[in-house]
Amino acid sequence: MPLRRGGSVIGSAQRIRSIRCRSSVLVLLAVTVIAPLVYWTGTVSNFSASVSHRKTFIEQDPSSGYEAEYRRLQALKHIENLFPKEVLEVIYSKTEGTGSLDFNSARKNLASALVQEEKTEERAGGQDKSVIPDQGEAGNQEQGGDDIKVTLAEVEAEVGGRSVDLSVTEDDSAKQVRKRSRELRQEQRSKDLSRQDENEEKKAESEAIERAKTVVDDETDGRFSIWKREDPENPDLMVRLMRDQLIMARAYASIAESSNNGRLLRDLRLKIKENVKLLGEANVDSELPAGIKDKVKQMARLLTRARDQHRDCAMMVKKLRAMLQTSEEHARTLKKQSTFLSQLAAKTIPKGLHCLSMSLTLDYHLRPPEDRNFPQSPKLEDPTLYHYALFSDNILAAAVVVNSTLAHTKEPEKHVFHVVTDRMNFGAMKEWFLENPPGRATIQVENVDDYKWLNASYCPVLAQLSSASMKDYYFKADTGSSLATVSANLKYRNPKYLSMLNHLRFYLPEVFPKLNKVLFLDDDVVVQKDLSGLWNVDLQGNVNGAVETCGPSFHRFDKYLNFSHPEIARNFDPMACGWAYGMNMFDLVEWKKRDITGIYHKWQRMNEDRTLWKLGTLPPGLITFYNLTQPLDKSWHVLGLGYNPGVLHSELASAAVVHYNGNMKPWLEIGMSRYKPYWTKYVKYDHPALQQCNINE
Repeated sequence: MPLRRGGSVIGSAQRIRSIRCRSSVLVLLAVTVIAPLVYWTGTVSNFSASVSHRKTFIEQDPSSGYEAEYRRLQALKHIENLFPKEVLEVIYSKTEGTGSLDFNSARKNLASALVQEEKTEERAGGQDKSVIPDQGEAGNQEQGGDDIKVTLAEVEAEVGGRSVDLSVTEDDSAKQVRKRSRELRQEQRSKDLSRQDENEEKKAESEAIERAKTVVDDETDGRFSIWKREDPENPDLMVRLMRDQLIMARAYASIAESSNNGRLLRDLRLKIKENVKLLGEANVDSELPAGIKDKVKQMARLLTRARDQHRDCAMMVKKLRAMLQTSEEHARTLKKQSTFLSQLAAKTIPKGLHCLSMSLTLDYHLRPPEDRNFPQSPKLEDPTLYHYALFSDNILAAAVVVNSTLAHTKEPEKHVFHVVTDRMNFGAMKEWFLENPPGRATIQVENVDDYKWLNASYCPVLAQLSSASMKDYYFKADTGSSLATVSANLKYRNPKYLSMLNHLRFYLPEVFPKLNKVLFLDDDVVVQKDLSGLWNVDLQGNVNGAVETCGPSFHRFDKYLNFSHPEIARNFDPMACGWAYGMNMFDLVEWKKRDITGIYHKWQRMNEDRTLWKLGTLPPGLITFYNLTQPLDKSWHVLGLGYNPGVLHSELASAAVVHYNGNMKPWLEIGMSRYKPYWTKYVKYDHPALQQCNINE
């Protein structure tokens, strides 16, 4: 019994273990077989319903299995949860006609949807924000596309089998994406603005490089080669380019020194020294040495390196401003010195002219006494002929006036020249015209010192010149005075004011007592047309016929006279138009009737202390002939060739007389070269006396 009882117990235990084993097998079968079948059945039904609801949003791939479809479905669900309704509508509209979802093609549309959603939220919140231009919108859309690209990468990673964090909720994900998108777009706007400025700068720089291609080839960095538009045909283009490079090099050298950039500073100083030596005193490209283009290229490369190392624009602006102020101050000083030196040069006698006068004087005194005079002619006092008055101590200038006048006259036998000079040049002047007679015209040379009626008791100027105050004014040095003061005083201390040749124009009736009309010519004029017509001009009862020089606000009476003086203010109009000495037709009959010389004496005595006007002959001339001057056509007399470089050649070509008034006379080295040919073509440079004194064209 005990044994049976024990066997039954053992059998019961075996049965229990068997039942438990069968249960485990059934559970395992249910889990591994039945449950997946049930799950996939529900999944397929849900998938079919979703596909029919979305109008076949995804085109199934026949070759893919259920596992791939499951992961694709999960990705679509993730997209649906991640983006708002507006974004999905964009995707659906994009893929409705194409089938499967194309991530690459949908990115820009998704970015546009995000931008539209942001604007909608801003309007809903009542915020007013500026809208960037169309050009900026394109950049924002591209940036928005980058945002979507990041999100889709996460989805694609999940499709590919990589894990994706799906713990965030639908609302949190959408808000974070929109917030991040807005931040990126704001950053992009700032970048676009800065990029736009850089593009404009690069564009201007590229244009400068293109303009510089005529000077250096394409391999040269042209950003420092040129700073303004230049004419490729300009003969000094390379010279100016090198000067511009030197300015920039000096500026960068100063910056490099303050920044302790020793290597760049050394390179710049060496290159500056080299280019300054090469440039020298060159004014045109033809004066530069060979191989200069290579030096320009090297300097351009060095300046590019300097710019790359020192990009602080504020420092460069300060340095250039300081250089500009220094240059302006230096230019003002040089201008004062130039004015002083030009006035000094205008008052000196060139070595060649002095030699010519001495040589002709010697020849004159070597002549026999019977050969020293011109043949007597009744034409000298014939009022029916054309008479010219020329008062000068410059032999060469007087010769040009006579030669140019006779070169254009139609009836030279009717023209009579009356030349008056001083005692020092009297022999030389006569000798010149004795050796070079004026053809069929008549000429007379006189000495101003032979006019016995011209003395201190009759002429106020001679009396004033002998006074102590006048001698101090002319000959006493301005010790301790500034350069500007000395220069201003030197302007009125011209030795010609000490010569009566300059004041003899106020005594024409005494010089030519038997003539009715005289054409007065300065010795710094050139005649280009026949002047016979001036004797037929109707002066309408006036004494002086002259060309007016006034404009809207210059060369009027207030420029020459002191209107703070009561006598000047009471008798003259400050806006009255001025006129020019140099070519004047004087009616000597009217002169005598109106006692012009007496008027001149009256005002000259009143100006003994020089309070009415400064020294000179134009101010007293304006006073003496006030309301007695007949304006002539401006084509008769063109002025300014001795100080104004802006006189047009077309204007000079139509002028009857051109006048070198000013300091830059054509026989001086400071004369303007562009106007010298009008004068030099009437000089006989092949004359032995001129060659002996080295007077060349």
